[in-house]
Amino acid sequence: MSDRDPQPVERQLPTEEARDLLALVREIAQREIAPKAAEEEDAARFPREVFTLLSEAGLLGLPYDSEYGGGDQPYEVYLQVLEELAAARLTVGLGVSVHTLASYALATHGTKQQQVEHLPAMLGGGLLGAYCLSEPASGSDAASLRTRAVRDGDSWVLGGTKAWITHGGIADFYTVMARTGADGPRGITAFLVPADAEGLSAAVPEKKMGLKGSPTAQVHLDGVRVSDDRRIGEEGQGFSIALSALDSGRLGIAACAIGVAQAALDAAVGYATERRQFGHPIADFQGLRFMIADMATQIEAGRALYLAAARLRDAGLPFAKQAAMAKLHCTDTAMRVTTDAVQILGGYGYTADFPAERYMREAKVLQIVEGTNQIQRMVIARHVAGPEAR
Repeated sequence: MSDRDPQPVERQLPTEEARDLLALVREIAQREIAPKAAEEEDAARFPREVFTLLSEAGLLGLPYDSEYGGGDQPYEVYLQVLEELAAARLTVGLGVSVHTLASYALATHGTKQQQVEHLPAMLGGGLLGAYCLSEPASGSDAASLRTRAVRDGDSWVLGGTKAWITHGGIADFYTVMARTGADGPRGITAFLVPADAEGLSAAVPEKKMGLKGSPTAQVHLDGVRVSDDRRIGEEGQGFSIALSALDSGRLGIAACAIGVAQAALDAAVGYATERRQFGHPIADFQGLRFMIADMATQIEAGRALYLAAARLRDAGLPFAKQAAMAKLHCTDTAMRVTTDAVQILGGYGYTADFPAERYMREAKVLQIVEGTNQIQRMVIARHVAGPEAR
């Protein structure tokens, strides 16, 4: 592989504090994450020690209130941190995004007492979270979930199975959406469930095409009892909380996708400037130069799109449409760019000796998680053309 160092991303950051933060993240990524990424992904090893380090550095609660251990950072900054982490290793970038998603319900809809009791450990105490919405029979149609919570005095008893749960089996807490009322979205409530709750277990992790270091597993709730003070928000409010969380979570996926795409571009450029054919570096040939130009342009456009959506969010303005657009565009971009990176490396791109094939396998899942890109198109169309006629 080339010894050529990739060009640093030119970032527009709102404060000097943010610049220092990104410099710290880049240092951690280059020193602690990237050197082990290929080996650990191949071994399907989850780097829990990296998440402990990130927690100690204050990087697991960046967009949340410092009163509870968060970083008070705008999404505009937080997402660029995710991009840097994902460029070093998607398992880490995606893991931070999912942890942030899992913390969202309590951070935004919890009572003051709940936040004081739980958030400091969640945001800066070394804990790792998981978000439990999907089920074996309800993925895109999340409002049809069947996991049920039944009131029993001052407690709730949860039963059901959640599917495709990132950090399933290794998380310290699970934000679980369960049915407490009638069918449909208004019958769903959110709960904060500790990992050591009796009756909670995880299946063997799925065997995946990529992102092997990040465990994805079914989570079983068999008579799990939680007190009512672990109910988040009002009864029946859970689905609206879940959708609100996903609007922000989709921006996290968009940023991760651009990180993977940027890493693939850097690998492709490094290879193309070193690999010589017909007496010249292959980067001199117009066919490859045009590919590289297109890859770089798509990445910059994706970065601009997710940052524009983040700035709307930071300003307290509606951003759901833009979040869906960012998730759609950035993940499709990651798929195109990583595919082109494999092509530029030729036969070497198809081997595990170079990272391009891993980036390509990882990019695919980003088009699926937190709402498939077909769902994103439906969301965007509703904003632009109105709801579908029924």
